[in-house]
Amino acid sequence: MKRLLVFLLLSLAATPVYAKLSVFACEPEWQALVNELGGDRVSVISATGALQDPHHIQARPSLMARMRRADLVVCTGADLEVGWMPVLLRRAGKKSVQPGGDGYFEAASQITLLGIPKTVDRSMGDVHVAGNPHIQTDPNNILRVAEALKERLKKIDPGNSAYYETQGNDFLDRWRAAIARWQQRGKVLQGVPILVQHDSWLYLNRWLGLRQLASLEPKPGIAPTVNYLSSVVEITRKQQPHMILRAAYQPDRSSAWLNERTGIPVVVLPFTVGGNDKAKDLFGLFDETLRLLLEATESHHGN
Repeated sequence: MKRLLVFLLLSLAATPVYAKLSVFACEPEWQALVNELGGDRVSVISATGALQDPHHIQARPSLMARMRRADLVVCTGADLEVGWMPVLLRRAGKKSVQPGGDGYFEAASQITLLGIPKTVDRSMGDVHVAGNPHIQTDPNNILRVAEALKERLKKIDPGNSAYYETQGNDFLDRWRAAIARWQQRGKVLQGVPILVQHDSWLYLNRWLGLRQLASLEPKPGIAPTVNYLSSVVEITRKQQPHMILRAAYQPDRSSAWLNERTGIPVVVLPFTVGGNDKAKDLFGLFDETLRLLLEATESHHGN
């Protein structure tokens, strides 16, 4: 028994103990990406869930406590979290994770944003001045963010730099191969006409070549009137969209109204990791997104 105890103590002493890097992610897609890049050297939480609107989150005391413990904050940026993130950062009071520091990382700053308005005023609805922030709907954007985030992990945690390099390169290789596979599968979606419940899909549309005819919102974030939806019905009679896209977290009122009157199927895409039970990680997110889009397109052609 004594020999066994000595053996166990020696084994524990010989096993390296790593203090995990504490990461505060704003959205599930960045939590998933940090886990891919950081492996067992990171401990990461997401401030939002897949079925929550990331625009509208309360700066709860529990989130402030997690922010105070964070070594790195990873958010989308582009004003997506403008309603709650500044409050968290200010009240948490941790200098190392403030914007401009190495402990603060914005994914949107790694890519060229789409949908930047030329002018902005209140009459335009919930418009993002910096551009459309829903960058995670294009896997090429994830690739660019991952390349930059790998380097940031190495910078703030240099003791594990070699590990992040190996872990990150493994993910990037698998991700590039997956993009090639998704690109091939998605070729048939080029030019497919669609409607969207909210302008969440600019990057997805660009990537796959989907042709967005209209949004069910007259202006971003503004609920449609019956008169406005009736005008969209007229568009469907002329151009025959294959589907209406809705993110899993969005309410279904307007898309269900249009479906009842036109028969156009509503496709509920996961939008982020955890958006449905098959989108369990980043790879599953895009596998599932492609499956749902292709299924709807094939169904349309079969009718």
